Amino acid sequence: MNAPTEINISRSKQVSDYAAGALTREFPADILVAAKVALIDVMGCAIGAWDDDCVRPVRRVVEGWGARGEAQVFLGGRTAPAFAALANGTMAHAMDYDDSHQMGAGHISCVCGTAALAVAGQLGSNEKDMLAAYITGFEVMARLAGGGPPGVGRSLHRRGLHPTSVFGRVGAAVVASVLMRLTPQQTEYAVGVAATTAGGLVGSFGTHAKPFHGGKAAMDGILAAELAREGFQSSTKLLELEKGLLDAFIQDRKVEVPPMDFSYWEMKRNGFKPYASCRATHAAIQTSRKLAAAVGGRKITKVHAKVHPNVVVVANQLNPQTALAHKFSVRYCMAMGLTGYRLVASDFTDKLTQDARLKAIADVTEVEVVPDQPQYEAHLDVYVEGEAKPLHADTNIVLGHADNPMSEDEVWGKFDGLVTPVMGDDKARALYDLLKHFETPGNLKKIISLVAK
Repeated sequence: MNAPTEINISRSKQVSDYAAGALTREFPADILVAAKVALIDVMGCAIGAWDDDCVRPVRRVVEGWGARGEAQVFLGGRTAPAFAALANGTMAHAMDYDDSHQMGAGHISCVCGTAALAVAGQLGSNEKDMLAAYITGFEVMARLAGGGPPGVGRSLHRRGLHPTSVFGRVGAAVVASVLMRLTPQQTEYAVGVAATTAGGLVGSFGTHAKPFHGGKAAMDGILAAELAREGFQSSTKLLELEKGLLDAFIQDRKVEVPPMDFSYWEMKRNGFKPYASCRATHAAIQTSRKLAAAVGGRKITKVHAKVHPNVVVVANQLNPQTALAHKFSVRYCMAMGLTGYRLVASDFTDKLTQDARLKAIADVTEVEVVPDQPQYEAHLDVYVEGEAKPLHADTNIVLGHADNPMSEDEVWGKFDGLVTPVMGDDKARALYDLLKHFETPGNLKKIISLVAK
């Protein structure tokens, strides 16, 4: 297990010290813009999924608890902040359409963003403080679970664990600790409580339990901070590299652990999804869609795709039986791209299981893992009946990557497609504008009011 040795301060103390400076920290203008775009994206994804199959049971359970509180469930009532975050975090991740950290830390905003909104709503926090808490939680979670292919998040994936769930709890605990103005010692205890509840299995991908990972992480992080506020104590050594969380989950220690270096912004390495499926499928999807017109409905006899290694870890379902499971099958996602699907949220319905073309293409698709290929690349050869040479396409940097970002029009187009069918044209545009100018005093209350039932 490779880790920096130049810093003697414990990792938990480094986190709590960073959190302690959140409300007085000056954030660069581009980081504030990036945070607002992420909030636009995560709220759009949540509202678009408010009535999804995996969301309805969670909402009913939260409503049934009847807890008192001022935290807003999107398009629902008000409740305790931990329970609002459970519902909203599950909603935000329900379609697997929300932003994801390109260095492997998972889906940070579905946890940290919904935790921030829930706690800020409960406490009546202002816009500046909520943004500061969200960004701080994002930066902590990205470092704890990042590091790229040899780092923590990808290493957890390879061992069957979901980094969104494992470190999302810590990220949410930091968010809540900032807004609750906990002392550094209390924040350390909150982080310890969050760390000891860590979990979440890759085996849940393609089921309702994967989006639940986001909601439960947000809930548990808030609970951890609330307990610490009331005097609860925990181990402050669970982020250390020996006898801590990583030692338990990565027992062979084959992982490169990023330092807790806060001299740069991980927010700049956030990624957004143009397609409503597992991020690992996106480069292959984009490449397949480039060939759809050339295929032109002709029979496909063979597909050969070169992909990055994480694809077969998280998106290798061979026989998906539900619309949700299709999001975690790179073969079926490529088949959708080759047959003209846009792979937006409205394309993922139960009708996919009835489309015989998809199975026919998936059955003749070979997926070659290229060990050194970046996760944002894919290369595709498609053989069609009657042609000796294959159709070929490449994607070198997938759309939505920090080095190939979605345009403002594309961000709005995604938000519009998710929110307008639920809330109508006027409310969708109003919500987008409020989020775009989130830092304006009074906008947080207006957002909460707009998404109330």
